[in-house]
Amino acid sequence: MESVTILTVDYFGKPLWAWLLFGGLVTALLAFDLGILHRKAREIPVSESLFLSAGYLSVGLLFGAWTWWAMGAESGMDYLTAFLVEKSLSLDNVFVISLIFATLAVPRHLQHRVLFYGILGVIVLRAIVIGFGTALVAQFTWVLFVFGGLLIITGIKMLLISEKPTVVADSRVLRFLRRHLRITTGLRGESFFSREPHPVTGMRVWFATPLFVALILVEVADLIFAVDSVPAVLAITTDPYVVYTSNIFAILGLRALYFALAASVHRFRYLKYALALVLIFIGAKIFVNLMYGKIDPAISLGVTFSLLAGGILFSLWKTNSVHAAQPGK
Repeated sequence: MESVTILTVDYFGKPLWAWLLFGGLVTALLAFDLGILHRKAREIPVSESLFLSAGYLSVGLLFGAWTWWAMGAESGMDYLTAFLVEKSLSLDNVFVISLIFATLAVPRHLQHRVLFYGILGVIVLRAIVIGFGTALVAQFTWVLFVFGGLLIITGIKMLLISEKPTVVADSRVLRFLRRHLRITTGLRGESFFSREPHPVTGMRVWFATPLFVALILVEVADLIFAVDSVPAVLAITTDPYVVYTSNIFAILGLRALYFALAASVHRFRYLKYALALVLIFIGAKIFVNLMYGKIDPAISLGVTFSLLAGGILFSLWKTNSVHAAQPGK
């Protein structure tokens, strides 16, 4: 009886058993991914990337269906809307990750290792950012107005500015790491660290490898993107469970899709304009919700899905037209 009571105690708005269910599912997925599918470092072919991504996408959508059934239609629609927004906003992250790997000359057969361990860091970092954000909103409701204004400004900037600066192009983080870490001149197989002689003393000391530097940069890039994505999801719902689960499932699937998207991310160049409109819509929705009453979650889901689907289809059509118009392509 005591264990049943503990499992039904609320933690951040949901019973403990709901959090354990989510944690157990994510743990099982990651264990199956690394422990069975990718025990050895190897290049992930596009077909496997698509298959694995479809699996993660199915699990994420099924979890959304379960959320709808167990917690109500509003929570279910909020989850699906947040899942769509996070999934789409994370596409920019694919481009940045590909730049990181190219800058540090990380071969394709080692990239999955970096992305896998990067997920572990994301799970912790997103929990901290989302926990802080939801606590802030619970304590100070007016913070939602700030989030709404930031989303509208970000959306307008995305419409007007052609390129978004990246963690690699800016390179301040990379310069900082090179100044403060002992880094090997090349890779050391799958290792993040290597014990080698110090160039001055000759004593064996620990060095970080470029693989570890890539991991740090991937984590920093995700933290930077979380500044946009977490307020966007908090604008949809302030339920920590829905915000966190939708974030993690969206990111899990995107990491799996990386190997298929990295070479064709240019095909989605017009998606950013749809994302900009989504951010402006969500930001404006905050003001409407707080000043005039809450907009039906079904409307939010419909508008978000329509904008993103339109952006993807237009991108594929436009880039395919350009490709077809080029002779010899």
